[in-house]
Amino acid sequence: MNTHHLSRRQFLERSAGAAGALLLTSCSWFGSQAAARRTAVDQVTLGKTGLKLSRLGFGTGSNSGNVQYALGRETFNKLIRYAYDQGITYFDCAQAYKTFEWIGGAIKGLPREKLFLQSKVPGKPDEVLAAIDHHRKVFDTDYVDSLLIHCMVKDRWTDEWKRIMDAFDEAKEKKWIRAKGVSCHSLPALRAATASNWTEVHLVRVNPQANHIDGMEETWDKPGHDLAPVLAELRTMRAKGRGVIGMKIIGNGEFTQPEDREKSIRFAMSRPELDAIVIGFKSTAEIDEAIKRTNQALAETA
Repeated sequence: MNTHHLSRRQFLERSAGAAGALLLTSCSWFGSQAAARRTAVDQVTLGKTGLKLSRLGFGTGSNSGNVQYALGRETFNKLIRYAYDQGITYFDCAQAYKTFEWIGGAIKGLPREKLFLQSKVPGKPDEVLAAIDHHRKVFDTDYVDSLLIHCMVKDRWTDEWKRIMDAFDEAKEKKWIRAKGVSCHSLPALRAATASNWTEVHLVRVNPQANHIDGMEETWDKPGHDLAPVLAELRTMRAKGRGVIGMKIIGNGEFTQPEDREKSIRFAMSRPELDAIVIGFKSTAEIDEAIKRTNQALAETA
């Protein structure tokens, strides 16, 4: 027998093996490309907290929640469900929002383990643990994923809010909350939040137009116009491993021109300091647009 010639069976077996190897290589390549493709609804990690949330979140508090409240409860619930069906799992709430009491009904029936609920406690309640427990009862859940002290504006607020912060720590020990942090509405407060080792999650106003971002005046309604100091804080937060979420991406709802929304979303997706962003929605069209713009921005910054 001439050993230099393959039998028909050997030829077919080797050809099939080579084809299979080529197919596996191709599948691996395409699989790696798909895995590398980032989207608005990816599950991302929130800093060192280890918690997962969708890159794009649904804000329920536009104009203190009046925008969403005006939709009516049934429409609001449908909008929450629509967002979830598109892959959004992060819902941003607050006790001060008019939609607060609606959240439990809106998420009823959705798998709790797949949701990321962030909420906020306003002011200085006498019974802080009771206030935190109220969030759990309203949401009909055992825990809130991320709970923030709401709307800090003062320098050294960490001294004045020490009692509140201690209660948040106790709530975390009880597993009522999984992470703690703060939303700020002035640059002095933002700097204090960055400096404090207590902070795990930051909710930060940021957009490239510097519309409604943190300024030097210690009041929530006197925004700044210089983005550079805010970006400096973002870099420090990231260096410390904090969870960082960007808000006011649509300029407090004032970016009515598509090019402004495009510019802002592209900017946010280019910032390595931001784990996620949150946008207040009032229609399915706005959700679809934000997802599309975010996906396009991510594809171009890959």
